[in-house]
Amino acid sequence: MFGKVLIANRGEIACRVMGTLRRLGIRSAAIYSEADAQAAHVAMADEAHLIGPAPAVESYLDIAAVLAAAKRAEAEAIHPGYGFLSENAVFAEACAEAGMVFIGPPADAIRAMGSKSAAKTMMEQAGVPLVPGYHGDNQDLGLLAAEANQIGFPVLIKATAGGGGKGMRIVERPEDFDEALAGAKREALAAFGDERVLIEKYLTKPRHIEVQIFADTHGNAVHLFERDCSIQRRYQKVMEEAPAPGMTPERRDEMGASAVAAARACGYVGAGTVEFIAEDDAYYFMEMNTRLQVEHPVTEMIAGQDLVEWQVRVALGEALPCSQDELSIAGHAIEVRLYAEDTARDFLPATGNLARLRFPVEGPHVRVDSGVRQGDTVSHHYDPMIAKLIVWERDRDTALGRLRAALSATEIVGVTTNLPFLAAIAAHSAYGAAEIDTGFIARHRDDLVLESMPVGDEVLAVACLAELLHRRTESGAAAEQSSEPFSPWHDTTGWRLNIDTHSRLAFRDGETETVVTVYYRADGYELALNGKQVRASGELGQDGDLLVEFNGRRFPAAVVRLDGDLIVLLRGRTFRLHLVDPLESVADEAESTGRVVAPMPGKVVQLYVKPGEAVQRGAPLIVLEAMKMEHRLSAEMDGIVAEVFYGTGDLVAEGAELMILKERDAGAA
Repeated sequence: MFGKVLIANRGEIACRVMGTLRRLGIRSAAIYSEADAQAAHVAMADEAHLIGPAPAVESYLDIAAVLAAAKRAEAEAIHPGYGFLSENAVFAEACAEAGMVFIGPPADAIRAMGSKSAAKTMMEQAGVPLVPGYHGDNQDLGLLAAEANQIGFPVLIKATAGGGGKGMRIVERPEDFDEALAGAKREALAAFGDERVLIEKYLTKPRHIEVQIFADTHGNAVHLFERDCSIQRRYQKVMEEAPAPGMTPERRDEMGASAVAAARACGYVGAGTVEFIAEDDAYYFMEMNTRLQVEHPVTEMIAGQDLVEWQVRVALGEALPCSQDELSIAGHAIEVRLYAEDTARDFLPATGNLARLRFPVEGPHVRVDSGVRQGDTVSHHYDPMIAKLIVWERDRDTALGRLRAALSATEIVGVTTNLPFLAAIAAHSAYGAAEIDTGFIARHRDDLVLESMPVGDEVLAVACLAELLHRRTESGAAAEQSSEPFSPWHDTTGWRLNIDTHSRLAFRDGETETVVTVYYRADGYELALNGKQVRASGELGQDGDLLVEFNGRRFPAAVVRLDGDLIVLLRGRTFRLHLVDPLESVADEAESTGRVVAPMPGKVVQLYVKPGEAVQRGAPLIVLEAMKMEHRLSAEMDGIVAEVFYGTGDLVAEGAELMILKERDAGAA
C-alpha cells in the first residue's frame, strides 16, 4: 500500500479522496492556493502545501508547482480527483517521469479519449454505436456549415476537447449557425485551450445515460452499471440517479458490453465513464470521461463498493476486486448538486459567506460530500459547488421520499443557492413518474424556478419571537457586565406605568411592511399582527436555533441575523425580512433604467454595440465570460448607447457599470 498520496485537487473531491485514504491507512498531502489557505480540504489533510495565487492557471493547473509540492511531501502517488489536471495526458506523463504513480488511466488512453473526434473514430471501429455527425479534423468554417446542412437541423456544436457543457451550442436554424459556431469556439478556447469542434445531429428528447467502467493491468474490465444524468441545465448535470429508471436487464447488459468494449479499445486502466445518449430504443456513444465522475457516489451506493479504493488498488498493480458476475445492484440512489447560483437569473454563479450551513444527519441512507464548512466563503475563483447530497433506499419511490426529507433538512444562509430549485424538481410529478430527458428543466422551468413566497403570519411570528429573545439575551449579557446588574434599565419585560405593557416591531418583506404589536405576558408574548392575536414563546439556542411554541403548537425553526435582516428558516423554506429601524430615513430607491451592470465578476469577450448606436429592447449588448461559461446581456429598453466603459478582454467586477443607455429623443426616428 502507498505510504502517502498527494491529492492534486481541492474542495469536495479532495475531502472525499482523503476519507478513503485515511480508512486505508494512507497519509494524505493536500495542495492549496492562496485563496484556499483556510479551506476544509487543507484542514483535513495530514499536511498541505501552498502552490500559488488564487487563479487556477497559476496554482491548481500549474503542473510544475503540483509536482514540486509532491516531491516536498515525498508522496509516492498522485490522485488527480476530477477537473483541473485529471484528464491531462501531459500531467500523467510528468508524474511518471517524476517517479510518482498517477492514480488514473495511462496517458495514451487520456489522449485518445480527450479528442471527441478521435474517440468517435475509435468507437466506430470497436462497433460502438455513434450519433450521426461530423468528427473530422478539418475546421474550415464553410465545410462545417456544409456538414451541418447535410446532417440536418437542429444540430449540436460541441468542443472536441470539451466537457461540462462548455463550448457547446444547439443550433435550430441554418441562419444561426455562424454566430453559434463563433461562440462555441471562443468558449472552447477559453476553457480548454483548443477551439476545435465537432457537429452532431441534435436529438430532441434524449436521455443522458452513462456507464461506470473499471479496468486493471491484468486484462480485466467490468462495468458497475449505469447512471441516468438527464436532469441538466445549460448542459451541466444537476441530479443523477442509479440505476436508470426503466432500464431493462437486457439493455443494461448491452450498454455495459458497449462501455467495456470502449474501454478495451483504448487500452484503458482505472476508473472511467462511458457516456451515451439514448432516445426510444436506440443509444449512441457520446464521449468517455477518463477520470472519476462527480456523480460516482450513486454507483457506490447501489454497488456497495468504494471506487476510490478500487483506483488505489489498481494503481498499485492489483487485479480488480470483483469480477462482473460478482457485481450486483441493491436499491436505488439519487444525487443532487448543491450550487451557489441564482436559478432565477439563468443559473448565474453566486458568491458569499456561508453564515449558516446545516446538512441532514448522515447514515446508511444519507451521504453528504462537501468541501466547505459554515463560515467559509464561496468565491468566484472556483466551481460554485457547495455539496453533493446523496440518498439511498430500497426502490426509487422510497429514495425520492428520502431525498425530499434530506433537502428539507438542509439549511444554507449567506449565499444564493439552487436548494429551492432542487426541492422543486424532487417534488415535481413528472420527475416522480420518471418522465425525464435532457429537456426536463427547460420544459418545466415555470414550475421549478419559483417566485419568492409571501411571508405568512407564522413566519412573522417566528421573526418577532427571535428578535425579542435576542434582545432579552443581549440585555442579560449587558446587565452581567454592568456595575448595577439589577438596574431597571436592563429590564426587557416591556413594563409601563398604568398601561398594558407593549411595544411595536416593524418588518419589511420587499415592498410590504407589517407592524407587529407585542404585549408582554408572564408566560411569553401576545402578538397582534394582520388583525389576529397569537400567543408565542420559545427558547433561543446557539446559531439562531429556535424552539417555538405558537398558539399551543411546538416546532423548530431558525433565525439568522445577516446584514441587518432576519433570515427565517422554517420547514425547508427560507424567508428574508428586514427589521425596520424606526429612526432610519427612507432613502430614494429609484434606479436609472439605462444602466447596464455586470451580474457577476468576469471578462468581456464580445461587444455587440458602440456609442451612438440605436438598440431595441432585447437586443444583445455584451457577452461576459465567468466560470468558463458565456453570459449574454441584452437591452432592457429601447434607446441609444450613450457610453461603453469596457472593451473586449477587460475584467469586470460584480456590479460594475458596463454601459449606459439613454432614451431616444421624442422626435427621433
